Amino acid sequence: MTFKRSVVVGCGSALPRKAVTNAELEAVVETSDAWIAQRTGIRQRHIAAEDETTSVLGIKAAQAALADAGLGVDDIDLIICATSTPDNTFPSTATQIQAGLGMHHGAAFDLQAVCTGFVYAIATADNFLKAGAHRRALVIGAETFSRILDWSDRTTCVLFGDGAGAVVLEAQDGAGASSDRGVLTTQLRSDGRYRDKLYVDGGPGSTKTTGCLRMEGREVFRFAVGMVTDVVEAAFALTGTSAEELNWFVPHQANKRIIDASADKLGIAREKVVITVDRHGNTSAASIPLALDVAVKDGRIKRGDLVMLEAIGGGFTWGSALIRW
Repeated sequence: MTFKRSVVVGCGSALPRKAVTNAELEAVVETSDAWIAQRTGIRQRHIAAEDETTSVLGIKAAQAALADAGLGVDDIDLIICATSTPDNTFPSTATQIQAGLGMHHGAAFDLQAVCTGFVYAIATADNFLKAGAHRRALVIGAETFSRILDWSDRTTCVLFGDGAGAVVLEAQDGAGASSDRGVLTTQLRSDGRYRDKLYVDGGPGSTKTTGCLRMEGREVFRFAVGMVTDVVEAAFALTGTSAEELNWFVPHQANKRIIDASADKLGIAREKVVITVDRHGNTSAASIPLALDVAVKDGRIKRGDLVMLEAIGGGFTWGSALIRW
């Protein structure tokens, strides 16, 4: 008996041209390199220029992922773009990526789960592929969070950056075992009671404005470390795997202290944790695919490795995806 698996066959990423260091931010807001680095682990972030929209970054990441997979647009029949910073209220950024790729078939849509967006998008694409509705999917996380920051708020503006990452998922036959290549399980959660901990204070249906990001940092830290445990442990339990068997842990890149505390709580050795927050900052839905691409390209993540993705975002939303690379 065969079992459909969604196998990662390519990955890619794209960053804005301009990188901004902590020292450069000292001229913009009352802060310091030492303050930012000590509390977050961030050293720099990329900030999009006016012509570097979310779809532009998404197109570049998608092209890189397709090239890595050795595939063309004719081989793709589904695009899911996880983003909280779309080019427009509508049409979806995914359709603009589709058009930019020269793709005129299949389906494309956006998915909004803030920083957990890429994990939610992986889960969604996985279910489409397993059901036989599509053969191959481009799953993209793309953000221009610099557009929704209050640059006078030193507690938030120093944390975020822009970028995009993408993977190509392909439906392949597996045996239904944890040794199969592909997505082994996804675990998704949300709880809307925590809206005021992390949100944007605007929107077309309320204020008719874009709004700016607002965050209660200490509360987000507390919930981030506390909430991730269930989705990671549930993934291990469902697949019969464990933290010891894990080759790589690729969490949402929000804050190095959150990442370290989460890994410690889950019993995941720190040398197995992929960290890119120092160079990218928090890029929301783009952070996990950006980190994945770095770790694949530098040779850390190899075929057959067991890789855990995990994220928590505004809402709150949180989730995990366990993948055999």
